[in-house]
Amino acid sequence: MASPQLKLYAHPFSSYCQKALIALYENHTPFVFKELAIGDQAASDELGRLWPIKRFPVLVDGDKVVPEATIIIERLDALYPAPVRFIPDDAEAALDVRFLDRFFDHYIHTPSQKIVFDAIREPNRRDAQGVEEARAMLEQSYAWLDAHMAGREWVSGERFTLADCSAAPSLFYVDWVHKIDARFANVLAYRQRLNARPSFARAIDEARPYRQYFPLGAPERD
Repeated sequence: MASPQLKLYAHPFSSYCQKALIALYENHTPFVFKELAIGDQAASDELGRLWPIKRFPVLVDGDKVVPEATIIIERLDALYPAPVRFIPDDAEAALDVRFLDRFFDHYIHTPSQKIVFDAIREPNRRDAQGVEEARAMLEQSYAWLDAHMAGREWVSGERFTLADCSAAPSLFYVDWVHKIDARFANVLAYRQRLNARPSFARAIDEARPYRQYFPLGAPERD
């Protein structure tokens, strides 16, 4: 049973916040959603007192402050075990899940954000070479993931894990940023399964009111 003191400082449109929300929604974990609304200086100041880096999500569990979506999910799995377990008990399988979590964060999420953040810059401060390198990294990542997903339902096998929590928002948004080509059919099918997962479908719906803020323009789909 989860602690009644759980509070998540997050924004519904943030991909990393969605990653943590998926884990909470999977097990219907009770928590207080402290939304970091755009322009809410009081909420921003409150976050800064908890975590001076001011990146979110941040989970507050009693007197413990837990930044970073991966660590939030690890904490929930370790301290508040529920029917859906995000880290396997088997050490080898757990390492595979953690590697795949890192794969999505480093090789899908990071280059995708590079492209998005570059679009926000003033035109004379943009990094054309960096964006080109980010797109090349995404193409390499799509190819690797497509081969990896052959014959798999979820990215680490038959069970939905931490790695799928990471994959869902990564693949959702990256297809808006650098479209996943039809030749990567396994990736596209996996993305569809993730989008249909009730926990992530809820996160997608909660983020819909904010789509006008997407710097590259949200497509008329998903």
